[in-house]
Amino acid sequence: MLNRTQISIPNLVRVKPGAIGRVGIYARRHAFSEVVVLHSSDLQMDLMHRLCDGLKAENISVLQRWPIKDASFEQARELFPQLPAKTRAIVGFGGGKALDVAKYVSFLTRVPYLAVPTSLSNDGFCSPQSSLTLEGRRKSLPSAMPFGVVIDTEVCLAAPEILWLAGVGDLVAKLTAVTDWKLAFNAAGTLVDDFAALLSDATVFQFIARPSRDLEGVRLLGTSLMLNGIAMEVCGSSRPASGSEHLISHALDSLGGPPRMHGLQVGLATYLVSLLQRRNSELIADLFDQTGFWRAIAAQPFSRAAWLQALRLAPGVKQDFYTVLSSRDCLPEAEEFLRADPRLNKCFAD
Repeated sequence: MLNRTQISIPNLVRVKPGAIGRVGIYARRHAFSEVVVLHSSDLQMDLMHRLCDGLKAENISVLQRWPIKDASFEQARELFPQLPAKTRAIVGFGGGKALDVAKYVSFLTRVPYLAVPTSLSNDGFCSPQSSLTLEGRRKSLPSAMPFGVVIDTEVCLAAPEILWLAGVGDLVAKLTAVTDWKLAFNAAGTLVDDFAALLSDATVFQFIARPSRDLEGVRLLGTSLMLNGIAMEVCGSSRPASGSEHLISHALDSLGGPPRMHGLQVGLATYLVSLLQRRNSELIADLFDQTGFWRAIAAQPFSRAAWLQALRLAPGVKQDFYTVLSSRDCLPEAEEFLRADPRLNKCFAD
């Protein structure tokens, strides 16, 4: 297990309405007088104006503004040598692609990183990894934990509902991930960091207590996803947040079909895995009822054939990564669940 003296967690955390306009205040307090902003290429200009006006009001110089279209290792490597020497902080602003590239550039340069997400579709804005393509293949690369996380709840609430639902899907995956982790301990001796597992579990139940799409619900989702990222840093592993449900999603990605949001794939896989684990299925189903997750998936169903193929591939996606999929041949059970479970049946098309 990781020596806890090596753990890096955010020094600055703000989760509140209007937080984007206050990034300048937060930067000034930490002497970040010159910053570089890496932002989503399709970011709404009024959001950029809010950020830059707030920085200007506090005499924070924006040395460069770089739009990020693709989350690739190649782009991060290209930007790395271009970072001005006097940069005091890197601001990642927008969606997951921009934040992953900003986080990796921060890792390469050892310059503090501020994560300012405009939606909450997954836990990547505060995790020790960046999801980047390398020569066209998706990789999870070691990265920098953010020095600060600034979540403007008004902005995230205004983001499309499907991004919110993807965040819900990525969050509930922690239930099956922790169960897989404990299965791995019993079957293969994989050590479990009890604190990281407890933290990950607790974040899900914090959100389940009030899963509403309003300012308070956004605050709960944002803090829950952030703490999941910290749970990974605590134990030096993705185990608190990623189990067999993520293996299924990765296998789906490898098949090269029409791209779907990570959190939607993972969320649906979480319910299926919970049936295989025989644990938490009704809890997850009820949450998906309350949030509208089932409705959103049924409106654009997945390919049943692609999922069956992904289920065949999933156990081999990661070496030495024991999950419920390793415990037995789960394919016949999963195929029956896809056909017979009334909730799942609506989410797939032949």
